[in-house]
Amino acid sequence: MKTIGFLINPISGMGGSVGLKGTDGLYEKALELGAEKVSIKRAEVFFESLGLVKDVLFLVPSGEMGEDILKKKGLNYEAVYTTKGLTSREDTINTLKRFIERNVELIIFCGGDGTARDICESVGTKIPVIGMPAGVKMFSSVFAINPKAASDLLKSYLDGKSKYKDSDVLDIDEQSYRADKFKMNLYGYLKTPYVPNLIQDAKAVFEGQDEEMAKEGIAVFASEFMSDGSLYIVGAGSTTAKIAEVMGLKKTMLGVDLIKDEKLIASDVNENSILEHIKNEKSVKLIVSPIGAQGFVFGRGNQQISSKVLRKVGKDNIIIIATPQKLENTPFLLVDTGDEELDKELSGKTLVVCAYRMAQRKDIRKD
Repeated sequence: MKTIGFLINPISGMGGSVGLKGTDGLYEKALELGAEKVSIKRAEVFFESLGLVKDVLFLVPSGEMGEDILKKKGLNYEAVYTTKGLTSREDTINTLKRFIERNVELIIFCGGDGTARDICESVGTKIPVIGMPAGVKMFSSVFAINPKAASDLLKSYLDGKSKYKDSDVLDIDEQSYRADKFKMNLYGYLKTPYVPNLIQDAKAVFEGQDEEMAKEGIAVFASEFMSDGSLYIVGAGSTTAKIAEVMGLKKTMLGVDLIKDEKLIASDVNENSILEHIKNEKSVKLIVSPIGAQGFVFGRGNQQISSKVLRKVGKDNIIIIATPQKLENTPFLLVDTGDEELDKELSGKTLVVCAYRMAQRKDIRKD
């Protein structure tokens, strides 16, 4: 019988849709804004896809960190650590100690980059790890591309078919992130089972003169077509920020902003604010840029643009922009909205604006 450690960070990802860019130290604030426990729902999808597995004992912490969902799914488990009240990083660290003491063969966690850092510091590369994405940022390459892919990775591991790689553990300072400053650091590596197309790449940043010229061309083109009277939801990133700069507007680099008739209507909006602003608009369009190398268009760092928002906007009103260098280093685009039917609808061939009045055709995939 295989012994697998499983844990959930229950507050991971709660700051996404409400625009907090993370939940560290802001749990109560997230609740006030109507945040939901994303990681619990993501774990539900994982186990629904996994189904019943034989000859596996899951070691888990108590309550929402693991035991509740294993009991609900009727799987073979043992609670090895007891949590009390609101869980914290200390609970994660103590749970990992129990996993090491019990010689688990694999660790599965549901959380974000912060949880990956905790595991990296406690475990290193001694035990293979599968990351189930449930945070706000998730720039590390330890994560499966979605919960279903994480279950497929586990199945491959149980069948003895998976290979392994050392995956980057990246994280940013959330205080700086909330202040619209991007500081990303490499904290170490985790050993992850690897199956092509199931594990995401780490975020990459592309720089250089050609890159800036391409952004300028995209921005000038966008400033032209954005004069059509539509309300534009403009996502995060340096490429989208260049559009606002060309218009003489101050856009948040890491937030979602609203622009109409070359005027900044609202800055750093959350899901509810977007829905409120667009409800009476005749025409709403969305401009986003994929995360470099990872390829995620939705589901990483822009959860404010939720499935509810996307259904209101409509697939035909989504405009994707990216420089040629970014596209060259991004084999295909990905979506992970948390709504499987919507992910299917968004999948397929799409055009990506890559220069002034130029576009490339790219595949969008959900898994």
